[in-house]
Amino acid sequence: MKIYQMADRVRYSRMTTDELRETFLVEDLFKPGVIEAVYVDLDRTIIGSAVPLAGPLALPNCPELRADYFTERRELGVLNIGGRGSIRAGEHTYDLDTLDCLYVGRGTPEVIFSSADASHPAEFYLLSYPAHKEYPTQLSKNKDLEGLALGAGETCNQREIRKHIHMEGVRSCQLVMGFTQLMPGSVWNTMPAHTHMRRSEVYFYFNLPQEDRVLHLMGPSEESRHIVVANKQVVISPGWSMHAGVGTRAYTFCWGMGGENQAYNDMDAIKVAEIR
Repeated sequence: MKIYQMADRVRYSRMTTDELRETFLVEDLFKPGVIEAVYVDLDRTIIGSAVPLAGPLALPNCPELRADYFTERRELGVLNIGGRGSIRAGEHTYDLDTLDCLYVGRGTPEVIFSSADASHPAEFYLLSYPAHKEYPTQLSKNKDLEGLALGAGETCNQREIRKHIHMEGVRSCQLVMGFTQLMPGSVWNTMPAHTHMRRSEVYFYFNLPQEDRVLHLMGPSEESRHIVVANKQVVISPGWSMHAGVGTRAYTFCWGMGGENQAYNDMDAIKVAEIR
């Protein structure tokens, strides 16, 4: 498992494009028939993917965790962005359609991923944080969520937010997770941008045509940079960095957070005119 060591804002200001991408961008996920995972020393985040084909895939116990099994001291959020699939967590099996999410609580000794159809496999996005308390494993169905409409067409940011794991929904120890869908013709995912020092955030971009890109804005507001992101790639956002982005066309992104505060609206807004 590759280990990412985060840069602080001092080192960030001196980084080249390649160094920014090596530090903050996760590129090599969603390989057919395997589980991929990376470990980030920022909030002890694990980011990964599982794409089962004809046979199931069992979540491995990574030696870097020094644990008896993956979720011995961790919780896990799983978002399905592919075809129908299922996850066996402990003694129970959960069926996931596209954009359904499963929360796997701490202390679940076995997690196994399967696809209903190998020709159109499930594609499971994984996000995990340490947990000091156990919450029950629970399935959140996309069809049961009430979307929150934000933005407008004239500002090119008309979008719908759907929350899976949060304080008023599926409960967790510190994981907050959901996704945002941009409407056709809208390209800005979050503007005005914001920061939140009480938790780090992970942006996973998907439903983006292969020839298109998203320019993910990051850094302190007075010294912004951008990372060019392709489909099914992930950007890691430290608490000191703003996060926003604009694409060459509409897309979807999964936002996931872990840290001290789970309140979704805990953010420090940045005025557009303050970004340099």
